[in-house]
Amino acid sequence: DYEWPLKKLVHSSDKALLWISRILAIFLVVLQPVWCFSNESRPNFVLMMVDDLGIGDIGCFGNHTIRTPNIDRLASEGVKLTQHLSAAPLCTPSRAAFMTGRYALRTGLGSTGRVQVLLFLAGSGGLPPSEITFAKLLQKQGYTTGIVGKWHLGLSCEHRDDFCHHPNNHGFDFFYGIPFTLFSACQAGGDSGILMDLQDLLQIILAGLLGLILLGTLFPGAIKISKSLLTILGFAALLCFLVWFIPFRLIQTWNCILMRDQEVVEQPVNLETLNERIMREAEGFVERNKGRPFLLFLSFAHVHTPLFKTERFAGKSKHGSYGDNVEEVDWMVGRMVETIERLGLKEKTLTYFTSDHGGHIEEGPNGGWNEVHRGGKAMGGYEGGIRVPGIISWPGHLEAGKEVAEVTSLMDVFPTLVKLAGGELPQDRHNHKHLPS
Repeated sequence: DYEWPLKKLVHSSDKALLWISRILAIFLVVLQPVWCFSNESRPNFVLMMVDDLGIGDIGCFGNHTIRTPNIDRLASEGVKLTQHLSAAPLCTPSRAAFMTGRYALRTGLGSTGRVQVLLFLAGSGGLPPSEITFAKLLQKQGYTTGIVGKWHLGLSCEHRDDFCHHPNNHGFDFFYGIPFTLFSACQAGGDSGILMDLQDLLQIILAGLLGLILLGTLFPGAIKISKSLLTILGFAALLCFLVWFIPFRLIQTWNCILMRDQEVVEQPVNLETLNERIMREAEGFVERNKGRPFLLFLSFAHVHTPLFKTERFAGKSKHGSYGDNVEEVDWMVGRMVETIERLGLKEKTLTYFTSDHGGHIEEGPNGGWNEVHRGGKAMGGYEGGIRVPGIISWPGHLEAGKEVAEVTSLMDVFPTLVKLAGGELPQDRHNHKHLPS
């Protein structure tokens, strides 16, 4: 039988057995000789995911100019996954695979067409309600589950308040954050930046229609246009304007909202105070549930454009706004770890850190660095788009400072959490079990 090198990561004094799910050996560590869990033996889970972070943007993965002491400390006290991969180079399909443990193509979110992510919160697309997420399975095991931050897996199906794709319908007891993602338009004065060729086409058509209307009205002798045709042209121009203006110029109002569970608490969201509120809610969730098993998915809005930041981090890094964002993320990670330690949960909590995919190199200085790997975000087939940092820390169970070079995936988190929580994997998920001899 194949044995994974992670067996070396467990302290020699530990008497637990390892149950390993495929590449997941990196994650499954100290377990009881039989799969029998009590609330005292099952770990809490804190999963931290950054948006658009390049693998070369943090110190423990080779960056020597952006300061990330808290993330570096997490790596030094845990295990660093040097061959960690996302399932897709874009937000929506990658996060769908992360939540379900299987490729987004199987959930209907793995499009190969031009638009491969959800672009409008009002759209009917999203993670199907029938999908089994790790949050649903942990709920069945008695865990209190919460997600704070970005979702980007849809909201509603047929009408705005059915919430069929909402986190509450996918196994999360608590949600606070942005149900969609960030656009430049979420910041005052920013452009929507999406489907620009369609926007340009609509504006060209609108200009042509207005030109014909003006020509027929001001110079009736130059071109013969009947009143009925002018009326039709006017209606077409109005329709064209509305098709462009409502979805693209009002995108901040429609897409950039903040929710607590199924209630909109801010529209549009105030980015200047978003990070502080995200951290307060995440810390509050941990504090409320410190006496029982919990799962917290802390899904950062950073470092996706627009690169909003608080005043305390503005201009502090050597890499402009992007570096400021990365250093602010590091501060947020440190704050979360400090909360876990303050509550005496350090050895009871498995902490995981990663990015949803590679850095967005096309953003230039406003995008991430994927080290030596070619390509980046939205570039399928190139490693730079899917190679992500991976860190797992579980003090007292994982030997500190280890590196694992086996290929691992964000999808491997699903079976890891389920088995450590004492649950059973669905038959359609990968679960090649390997017990060390």
